Amino acid sequence: MRKNKLKHYEKLLLQRRAELLKELGIESNIFLSHQTESSGDLSSYSFHPADQGTDEERRELSSLLATLEGKTIEDIDDALRKIYSKNGEYGKCEKCGNSIDDKRLEAIPYTKLCLECQRKSEGV
Repeated sequence: MRKNKLKHYEKLLLQRRAELLKELGIESNIFLSHQTESSGDLSSYSFHPADQGTDEERRELSSLLATLEGKTIEDIDDALRKIYSKNGEYGKCEKCGNSIDDKRLEAIPYTKLCLECQRKSEGV
């Protein structure tokens, strides 16, 4: 892959990584905050049991989002390592070794599989 393309994908990856880290910081604040802080109440007792369930659901959702974002950040870091290694690994499918289409890399610059291998892995 040419240097200017690698620089372009590096920029995309770094931008996406910064966005995710920012979002993750916001989500982790919600997740780590105490029940009273996240609900805005002055006591730890909700007015109604359903309020407690809603608060707990919100914290669980925040935790799930943080996990998914963390996995994406790991994938972005792997892609950046491939770019920086300069041995031509970036943009190659990890299963078949073929080049990943530019359109796919534009959409998901941290992808590890070409479209065909991705479809096979998902059973489509």
